[in-house]
Amino acid sequence: MIMEPPSSRDDPVGHVSFLEDGILKETIVVEKLPEDTRHTKDERKMSTRHRVITSLTAGAMAGAFAKTVIAPLDRTKIYFQISNKKFSAKKAVSFLRNTWKNEGFLRLWRGNTATMVRVMPYAALQFSSHEQWKILLSTGDGAKYLSPLRRYVAGSLAGTTAVTCTYPLDLARARMAVTNAHKYKSLFSVFSKIVREEGVRTLYRGFNPTVLGVIPYAGTSFFTYETLKKFHGEYSGQPEPRPWQRLLCGACAGLCGQSASYPLDIVRRRMQTAGVSTLGHHYSTIAGTVRYVVQTEGVIGGIYKGLSMNWIKGPIAVGISFTTFDIMQSVIRRIPLFYEAR
Repeated sequence: MIMEPPSSRDDPVGHVSFLEDGILKETIVVEKLPEDTRHTKDERKMSTRHRVITSLTAGAMAGAFAKTVIAPLDRTKIYFQISNKKFSAKKAVSFLRNTWKNEGFLRLWRGNTATMVRVMPYAALQFSSHEQWKILLSTGDGAKYLSPLRRYVAGSLAGTTAVTCTYPLDLARARMAVTNAHKYKSLFSVFSKIVREEGVRTLYRGFNPTVLGVIPYAGTSFFTYETLKKFHGEYSGQPEPRPWQRLLCGACAGLCGQSASYPLDIVRRRMQTAGVSTLGHHYSTIAGTVRYVVQTEGVIGGIYKGLSMNWIKGPIAVGISFTTFDIMQSVIRRIPLFYEAR
């Protein structure tokens, strides 16, 4: 048997020649490269345009799947956020049960169409821009992970980029989630009624607290997820976490992110739904909204109302989202279509 070893690390292919029944045969032997080396090699063959396309696609799929799973919990959270009712697990279950009984099981997903229209471009832009911000913020030393500060900044910028482009869809989703079917019959009717009755500027009502909230939320979420993946690689010796480990990392990221930004989420929802809320108070500024909520409902019962539900749905949603994105991006990037011909 004659073996020709691989010529170099860039061409990790060897050939084994042997005789079988008097016939000379040859078998290709591929030298096993470390996981991160193979990944880097594939990335070099992929153009920036294709990297962006694959990230957008994987991000949209991740966002849609995660939000659909937790849609009933999301609707319940929004209901308590924009009302002056005290939140409790018992009341949350009662709201879900009454909605199912009075309006039907599928009404638990009311507004989910608007959510998909918003969350798919939002998640696509967030994950894709996060990759691009990481490239822009990298120091060029070839390190797999950014420094902690740059990691946080990349996540914050990714969230800001996504929310700026998709905010009107988020407002429409919130309106549909807290009203009955007679108020807004479709996503188009939300926009047409808002513009006609409240003005175009209303489409961006609550935008400031949203941006202020997404900076710590996205920054903390991406920072925590990337940091936990980094620690996993250092202590386990594995190049990448397994799916269930990604879920745990994502769940921790979601828990930290939600806790860091929740008060501003309350402010955002109050301002978004001011035109349809039955509370009889007009929320026009961030400071005014915070002051009114604290005065009338307290700190824990006001600006932190529903946080315990977010500690349930947030880790689930973020864990599913990060895991789905990583897996789908890996799957999509194995398609030969996205690689440049040599």
